[in-house]
Amino acid sequence: MTQKIFNKIEYKQRRQTLRNNMTEPEKRLWGILRNHQLGVKFRRQHGIGHYIVDFYCPELKLIIEVDGESHFSEDAQAYDKIRDKFMLELGLTTIRFSNHEIMTNIDGICQLIQQVVKTPSNSP
Repeated sequence: MTQKIFNKIEYKQRRQTLRNNMTEPEKRLWGILRNHQLGVKFRRQHGIGHYIVDFYCPELKLIIEVDGESHFSEDAQAYDKIRDKFMLELGLTTIRFSNHEIMTNIDGICQLIQQVVKTPSNSP
């Protein structure tokens, strides 16, 4: 029997809280990712292991993270590195955008994501 790694029940309340309290950059990016607008389905605040990722596309095994100011400390960067390694070991690719990038260059980010969607075998 394999261990369940996606959307563990013990993190359900936390995922729901995060979905209900998205940051402005997360809302802005979700506006582009939702409803198959890029041709694939994305889920928001999706549980993988004991982590909750901002956006996940199961079809592409792609994670998109929105990094706020808290992600730029040494401790947070070390945590993100461990988290990204865990995801990579599961065969998942993570791409990260800062809040600033999303708020100032949403068109460029959309184009980058579209490139990844069109060529899923290539890592971003």
